[in-house]
Amino acid sequence: MVRCFIVSLIALAGTIMAPASFARDAGNDMLIIAHRGASGERPEHTLAAYERAIDQGADYIEPDLVVTSDGVLISRHENEISGTTDVATRPEFDDRRRSKTIDGQLISGYFAEDFTLSELRTLRAKERLPAIRRTNADFDGLYQVPTFKEVVALVRAKEKALGRRIGLYPELKHPDFLLQEEGIDLVDLLLAELKELGISPADPIFIQCFEIGPLQRLNQRSDFTLVQLISDEGGPADEPALTYAEMATPSGLADIAAYADVVGVHFNLVLKADGNPADLADNAKAAGLGGVHAWTVRKENIFLPPALRSNGAEAATGNDRALMDRLAAAGVTGIFTDDPVRAAAWREAQE
Repeated sequence: MVRCFIVSLIALAGTIMAPASFARDAGNDMLIIAHRGASGERPEHTLAAYERAIDQGADYIEPDLVVTSDGVLISRHENEISGTTDVATRPEFDDRRRSKTIDGQLISGYFAEDFTLSELRTLRAKERLPAIRRTNADFDGLYQVPTFKEVVALVRAKEKALGRRIGLYPELKHPDFLLQEEGIDLVDLLLAELKELGISPADPIFIQCFEIGPLQRLNQRSDFTLVQLISDEGGPADEPALTYAEMATPSGLADIAAYADVVGVHFNLVLKADGNPADLADNAKAAGLGGVHAWTVRKENIFLPPALRSNGAEAATGNDRALMDRLAAAGVTGIFTDDPVRAAAWREAQE
């Protein structure tokens, strides 16, 4: 697939106002993808987190998409929402607590698809990792759960205010479960909403998923730039006989290139245990893929490789800049980060 290269070449030729971030992806500069917004500083997937990330220089913001019972796309990391909202403290919703088997795992809690949008509007977001990000918890209760339309409206307002393009990097969460068990088709909903919002494949947008089938359907029905996510463990929920390890091999990457444009991988897959580059980025390029985006760069010790941790506790800041150095050396073309301000400072220093 060559869609992202075509857009990049047009941008470099100056024939349209294409996003600077597409041009970055065609060159040597690193794309900065704000993972759930500036989630190192604000509760994730809130308009406040997205706006802060944009102001800090992120090229793209990443809204994870789930859906309400009345078919509205909203931004939450998971369809189980007790970890990121105050729903468990609301007695009026006690009857919504239930257990569901999602991607082979039994999960108990409160699920977005069991609430209407108006019901979700009564909830407030909270910090998911309060033990690690204590200052983020100071913002608990201040923000609503945003819809995808609201995220797009924020991006457009910030583009106008800042005079630069800002990309969207939505992820479809658990689409196979939602289709098979709930009868909700995230692919249909997303394509319909993108059309309604006037977002086309020429705009700065990547669509990502850990599953294979939804990306194949998107490839058949659209020309959007698609990203196959690959973890360092397990496998895609809709292909239980396949592992992510197999997908990360040269032949697996060649299979991905038949329906996707980019791979988004855990940084363990592009770095060897000693921190030196693995061969995944070279193999992806050889397979015809347009780039490798790595996740997730976070500043706290608990999330960093042991060699890059400081002497402090789990929440202390380690050497995330060294991790970015290593990812760049490994051929990564974009990084997901919870701290776009730190990634932007690192990129500026490289330039």
